Amino acid sequence: MISEEENVNASEPASYAPSWYTATMVPTAMRGPLTFDLDVDVCVIGAGLAGLTTARELARRGWSVAVLEAGRIAGNASGRNHGFVLPGFAESMERVVSRVGMEHAKALWDLSEMGLRYVRTTIAEARMPGVAPIAGWLKVSKVDNGDEVLADVQLYGQELGAEIEGWPTERVREVLKTDHYFHALHLPRAFHIHPLNYALGLAEVAEAAGARIFEHTTALSIDAEGVRKRITTPSARVRAGHIVLAGNVHLAALMPRVVGTLMPIWSYVITTAPLGPRLAEAVTYRGAVTDTDLANSHYRIVGNDRLLWSGHSTTWEANPTRMVSRLQAEIAAIYPQLGEVEVEHVWSGVLGNPLHRMPQIGELSPGVWLASGFGGHGLNTTAMAGNIVAQAIAEGEDTWRLFAPFELVWAGGKLGRAAMQVYYWWFDARERFAARQARQREEEYRRGTELAALRSGEEQAHVEARLGAVVPRSELPEEPALAELPADPVAAGEIASPSIDHVEPGDEVIERPNDDARRFARTDSPGASLEDNGQQDWPADGAGPKRRV
Repeated sequence: MISEEENVNASEPASYAPSWYTATMVPTAMRGPLTFDLDVDVCVIGAGLAGLTTARELARRGWSVAVLEAGRIAGNASGRNHGFVLPGFAESMERVVSRVGMEHAKALWDLSEMGLRYVRTTIAEARMPGVAPIAGWLKVSKVDNGDEVLADVQLYGQELGAEIEGWPTERVREVLKTDHYFHALHLPRAFHIHPLNYALGLAEVAEAAGARIFEHTTALSIDAEGVRKRITTPSARVRAGHIVLAGNVHLAALMPRVVGTLMPIWSYVITTAPLGPRLAEAVTYRGAVTDTDLANSHYRIVGNDRLLWSGHSTTWEANPTRMVSRLQAEIAAIYPQLGEVEVEHVWSGVLGNPLHRMPQIGELSPGVWLASGFGGHGLNTTAMAGNIVAQAIAEGEDTWRLFAPFELVWAGGKLGRAAMQVYYWWFDARERFAARQARQREEEYRRGTELAALRSGEEQAHVEARLGAVVPRSELPEEPALAELPADPVAAGEIASPSIDHVEPGDEVIERPNDDARRFARTDSPGASLEDNGQQDWPADGAGPKRRV
């Protein structure tokens, strides 16, 4: 059954969407809304992971910071995602290199590595409860593309300096007991976490550094003219020297032109009931797993014996419960040994994806900064963006200009969303077809190899038939010669033959072919008849009755 639990803190309003994350979140106090006018150095709009990181880093540098959040801390994508923390971006580094060159691409890769280290270090230094980082990320292939995997290992490992491994099919199937996967890329320094508990811990360390966080405080409008910017909320106004827009598609009412550059993608996630030993028998790898370049399928083990599984993205919001059966079918197809799995939690989260699949980081106008577009990257980019923006504001760093080639591009509105949905369907269908073909080719190769081994060992034809092999006629066993047939168990001498006294010339005699005895009848005599129920036997050559003279 699907859990109806909404919040682990029963004394508070049910303000978080129900999920496995909210069911296992650490207790946290609700921050009150802003009810008085405030003057600060920096106003951060959005208390997601990027906004909280920016606020913390600016507060650590001595700047006064206010964070405005329309709902709860990490109540949207930051607290509902897969929890993957890995280097790199949603866009492949091969395409990044082709667009900006190797040196520029390497600098971007190093920034993504910095974001990963920041998350790991922050969790360790703050000793955040309930975050539970677990190392490793496997990007597995559903087709037999060993050459492509080797090329990626060379690009990421030798050119970009990443710590990466290429796993052959045999090693992948040692830890993921399914024939759906072939080769894989393994990032041993990547890890996965409880993202909501990480966000709550990040809010606490940001407040400890001096930042002020106001929940249920919607930014209604922005006046970005002049040195001091003004932000209007339902109950108060904020004046600040800098504004940081650290939000997603939820900023549409505030900055529609900026949000128009994001493609909204809803991802659907389930968590199974405890699966016990059968999960350990099917999946022995404890890191995160991804088997596609888009939304299907991302999964990991949580709570020791549960599967957290996501997939089936849409560009319009759908009821998450309608996706349960599809995600269950996906699990059953890849791991049939798990049987029918029970689902206890289901939820969705909306991501903002730029068309170029790179983060949107930089200065929109003097004093107005953007940190957005993190869909499909993993949590490292939120930490990376927060640090880059904080350094730009406090220290005048221009690292953010590395993202200038990935400008704001209009995503096409409703027509663009429809086109993207069609693309997702087409990509998913093509990927499934290619995966099915790869498994069929592997099965044919296995059968051919086993058949060749059997033939070389002179196995019996019936064993080959068991494999579904077509045995050439020349290789079938020869039929035994007549001389080799066993003797008839009834001896011919045991059957008495009637005596024939005399046969007149011209009498027609019918001979019944019988190895044991022959019976004759004179057909020209009155009362003559054939024995054996009156049946008449004919010779095999069809030449008519035999005559004996």
